[in-house]
Amino acid sequence: MKLTLRQQLTQFGHLLQDRLFPILEESCGEMDQTMKRLVAVIELVPLGRFVPAGGGWVGRPARDREAIGRAFIAKAVLGIALTRQLIQRLRNDESLRKICGWTKASQVPSESKFSRVFAEFAEMQLPQFVHEALIQETQKDRLIGHISRDSTAIEARERIAEERAEVVSKSKEKADKERAVSRELKTGGVFAAVQEMTKKKRGSRGPHKPYKGGKYKAEKDTRLHRQRSMKLEKMLEELPKDCSVGAKTDHEGREKCWNGYKLHLDVADGQIPISAIVTGASLHDSQVAIPLATMTGQRVVNLYDLMDAAYDAGEIIDHSLELGHVPLITPVRRKVNEQTGEREATRSFTPAEELRFNERTTVERVNARLKDEFGVRDFRVRGHKKVAAHLMFAVLALTARVGNSLSKIRLQDPISERLFRVSGRILQVVPRFLKKFHPRNFLALHDFRIDPRVRGYRFA
Repeated sequence: MKLTLRQQLTQFGHLLQDRLFPILEESCGEMDQTMKRLVAVIELVPLGRFVPAGGGWVGRPARDREAIGRAFIAKAVLGIALTRQLIQRLRNDESLRKICGWTKASQVPSESKFSRVFAEFAEMQLPQFVHEALIQETQKDRLIGHISRDSTAIEARERIAEERAEVVSKSKEKADKERAVSRELKTGGVFAAVQEMTKKKRGSRGPHKPYKGGKYKAEKDTRLHRQRSMKLEKMLEELPKDCSVGAKTDHEGREKCWNGYKLHLDVADGQIPISAIVTGASLHDSQVAIPLATMTGQRVVNLYDLMDAAYDAGEIIDHSLELGHVPLITPVRRKVNEQTGEREATRSFTPAEELRFNERTTVERVNARLKDEFGVRDFRVRGHKKVAAHLMFAVLALTARVGNSLSKIRLQDPISERLFRVSGRILQVVPRFLKKFHPRNFLALHDFRIDPRVRGYRFA
């Protein structure tokens, strides 16, 4: 018999409590709740499948790769900012050292080796592959109601990439032109210099010329238009990934600027990160919507896509509908009211859509937890690959921790228990036929979703 997600996680929790924890306490001593939580996260993450066992025929064989990978997961779970602090904690804490895979303090590698191995993990994108495998194992048979999409600012201690075009101010451009004119006067080119000084700059005055091709059509050479016909690998290659300057306006109208990157997330019900992409800070959120939706569609089955006004574009809406989802996007105020002169939205949410759109707070809570609990706010690495690896280790740790929390759900009354059993049977059958139908036909099934925030469920 095939077990549901909750049954698998519950069975995993029983194995931890009944067998694994007693064995670890015999060898490591009594463990507190933090260490037990770390053991549960490490055991749920399939790290050993992706860590290379050897270095090949040439050179010294690679050692301690899996142990160092566990140490980096422990660094994210425990919220340790620096690798130097992690090494010191490993040498002083016997239980943490044995959980990662070292029996003696002298076996803990040096800081330089940690740095080299982290560079290897970043180059091979180890945390990205492990996170994808974890999502496909635990969430592929689950019918997800809502996917909330958003990005968060990642400040980095890094210079802006040099290949970016230099922004020339108007004063500098005017000064360069005056120097060129004076140089022409000195060399005898009086007529050319006077002509350059008296030349007027043409401006765009008056009405625009009518479009000769009939009805005006939107540009087709935009990134969103190209992404509709591209594969996921090509989309990700086209996105800018270098460190840059980003700006965001909050709900109170204040603009915030930072130097670094952006972390784009797709989060399912229950605060489970499904997909994550790291780009430069200057990239607009809408440019990553289609790659994120494509990546999420390859991993899970969901019904609704919840996005804010930054994603209000026709290409994004059409792509979401092609995937069989219902897009709920905050409309941009584009229409100008002739009486008041203020901008108004061309559409609005129904009461049911407003209630569903409130679920979008899950991605905001995930962003806050990543920064406050998993060390996303403090890191010292540079370069896109290393920054992405650091962020994905944090996302991986949060995903495993939330998965362990779902196994602790218990029911309050027998009626909820019956509904939970019925919904478990339905969820085993529905994903096979979901792609053939529109999500609106499954609104009733979504009311029985496995979510700790549904009425009738609570954490133990």
